[in-house]
Amino acid sequence: MKWMFTVAALAAAGSTFAAEPAGLLAGYQAEARKSDAAFAASAQRGAQFFSEKHGSEWSCASCHGNPPTGQGRHATTGKAIAPLAPAANPERFADAAKVEKWFRRNCNDVLGRACTPAEKADVMAFVLK
Repeated sequence: MKWMFTVAALAAAGSTFAAEPAGLLAGYQAEARKSDAAFAASAQRGAQFFSEKHGSEWSCASCHGNPPTGQGRHATTGKAIAPLAPAANPERFADAAKVEKWFRRNCNDVLGRACTPAEKADVMAFVLK
């Protein structure tokens, strides 16, 4: 939680916070361990979460494609979306404030709620594999 406050403070100050995807994954995993000490991010759970619809018309893959190494296309607007996986797009997950913004927006679109730290960690584990 402490790292999230740091990210929020830097974003509010207008700073760009460079991050490493593995560091973001570690932060989400640490946050998830506060609720479940045995939690370990899972690429397999992340792939399932990414591909499934969660009560709405869309899954993450609806726009980002599956696998997330290719270009996606927004399901409604048709706007091109750059690859999600950092292996295909090094700009992904390089700014912690942007990562949080997009998780907030996309989780709301797909789930109708915010993603949990465990869900974020699992998705990160999937796109980083």
